[in-house]
Amino acid sequence: MARQWCEGHSTSILCVGAAGGPEGLLASGSEGGEVTVWSQEGSVVGSLTLSGEEDNTSVVFSPTAPGWLYVSHGETVSILDPRSLKGVVEEFQGAGEEEINALALNETGSALAVADDSGAVRILELPGGKVCRTLRRHTNICSSVAFRPHRPNNLVSAGLDMQVMLWGLQKTRPLWTLNLQEVAEEEEEHQQRAGQLFNPPLAHCVSVSSCGNVLACAAEDGRVHLMRVGSGSKLEQQGAVKAHSQGASQAHFVSFLSHPYWLATGGNDGRVALWDLSQDPVVTPEGTGKSQAAPHRRKLKGKARAKQPSQDKAKNKSKAQPDKEEAEKEAGGCKEAEGAEEAVKSGPKLSINHEHKVNWVCPAVLKGEPSLVVADQSSSLTVYTLSGL
Repeated sequence: MARQWCEGHSTSILCVGAAGGPEGLLASGSEGGEVTVWSQEGSVVGSLTLSGEEDNTSVVFSPTAPGWLYVSHGETVSILDPRSLKGVVEEFQGAGEEEINALALNETGSALAVADDSGAVRILELPGGKVCRTLRRHTNICSSVAFRPHRPNNLVSAGLDMQVMLWGLQKTRPLWTLNLQEVAEEEEEHQQRAGQLFNPPLAHCVSVSSCGNVLACAAEDGRVHLMRVGSGSKLEQQGAVKAHSQGASQAHFVSFLSHPYWLATGGNDGRVALWDLSQDPVVTPEGTGKSQAAPHRRKLKGKARAKQPSQDKAKNKSKAQPDKEEAEKEAGGCKEAEGAEEAVKSGPKLSINHEHKVNWVCPAVLKGEPSLVVADQSSSLTVYTLSGL
């Protein structure tokens, strides 16, 4: 079931990216500036150590230009030609204000988002790399960014300030902000048991489904937080899947399976999982699932505000739902909340004990076979097949 790709790195692999198309290459970046390009069979096409030997934190292929591979290291973004890895084609020095954590390209390949330790997200015009926007609302490290498919001017960001934000790039303020800490505090009121401890929901990795309307964010509390975006780019509903027993470090929607709502996750517990979210109440339109009334599966009215007092939320919630439903919720108590915590009733469709802390999970089609490429603290990649799903 698992295959090892070796010989490409001498240090721990931190990030992996896959190019589109049936014969697309893969790339990985590691500590010390090593970049390796792989064939679909797992052989090394080329390898390069970038100057400065800073850790490579993100590798992203251009969706429109197969000869461009973007790699972040330190405050710099380097452009490489993955077909001929002989040197840097172009370099955007100072692309990040501080060390860069994540890169994202929009579908048209015309904009590159750069998230860094200062909490800022810079938008670079392509080609050229000119900074055309700087988005400053995160109060801690911005750890992940993702563009919404079909909406090249919509960007999602997540950070260690426990906030997820949706941006319209015409403006420098977010369209909405969801504070995961407030969400967690609200849930704990329903679920907390004596002596139970919760890790703070530091946001590590955000992904958007291929339809563009469902977001997933892996967080330090072991959950993958889910959000559905409705008309007018409003946050319509949010919930969570308890995915890992330790921090969830990776969440990536898989675009090449039977529907857009397959999600691959990885965590510090050494597990890799594949989830079918098609029936999750956040994904499924209202009225098709009974579990929608669960406390942490809220339909959100109006704009989501990060600093809205929790008592106001309670008032809004009670107005939005009939008294009978509220009474049923109270009667269900913790039991219903615990059931909702599972979110996807049958659990993950695939659960793999990878045994090592997961640094990256990259969905890819390799020689026609749907697969997950996993990087951990070793210098090798592990490939798991998803055939049969």
